Amino acid sequence: MPAAIVTGSSRGIGRGIAERYAADGYDIAVNYHTNEEAAEETASRVRSAGQEAIVVGADVSDPDAAARLVEAAVDAFGGVDHVVNNAGIDQHVFTEELSPEDFDRVMDVNVNSAFNVTKAALPHLRESGDGPSIVNISSILAFEGAPVEVHYASSKGALLSLTKSHATDFAPEIRVNAVAPGHIETDMVSDRTEEEMAEEIARIPVGRIGQVEDIADGCAYLRDAGFVTGETLNVNGGELMR
Repeated sequence: MPAAIVTGSSRGIGRGIAERYAADGYDIAVNYHTNEEAAEETASRVRSAGQEAIVVGADVSDPDAAARLVEAAVDAFGGVDHVVNNAGIDQHVFTEELSPEDFDRVMDVNVNSAFNVTKAALPHLRESGDGPSIVNISSILAFEGAPVEVHYASSKGALLSLTKSHATDFAPEIRVNAVAPGHIETDMVSDRTEEEMAEEIARIPVGRIGQVEDIADGCAYLRDAGFVTGETLNVNGGELMR
C-alpha cells in the first residue's frame, strides 16, 4: 500500500486530510506534538477506512524529530510516497506586543517544519513508484496579510516561496504544491460569536464557511494531478476575489 505522512494531523484540517487520504487507499503516519489522545482518534478513523496507521509524537520544527517521524513511517510502511506539511500554530498579537521569541516560534513551526520533514523524506520520496508529491498547507493570509498575525501571515507567505523553490529543485521526480485555505470551520474559530461568523460569511461569495473536507479535497487533487507542480490552490470560497 502507498503511504503518506500528514504532520499536525491530530485534529482539524490535518485530521481531515488524513481521513481523505485513507479513504483513497493510503496508509497514514499521524503526527502530533502535544495531544496524543486526539492523534489516536485520527489513527482510529484511518483504520476504520481499512488502512494502516501509526501515531508519532514529534515537534517537527526540530530536524531530529522530523527525521524520527520519517524513519517511523518508513519502518512501518516500507517507504513514504506522499507528504502533507500541515503542522502550524497561530497567535493573535499586535506587532508592538510581539516578542522576537514568539515570532521565531511561529516561523519555526510553520516554515522550518515543512523544510525539515521534506528534507528527511526526500530520499524515500525519490524511491516511490506512486507519483510522489508534497503538499504544503499555507493560508489566505499569505496574500491578504493580517494586522494581528504578522508572523503567521509572513510564515505562510514564506511557505509559498518554499513550495515553488522545492518544486523547481525536485522536478521532475517529485511534485510540490500548496493549498491556501480561507476561513475553515475548526476549533480555532470555535470561540467566534454568531455575529462575527455572519460577518465572515458575508465576505465569502459561496455563502458559507469552509469545511476541513474542502481542504482535504484540494490536497487529494494536487496529490494526483501529475501535470501540476509549483502551484498554490486557493480554497477560500472566492473570498480572495473581494
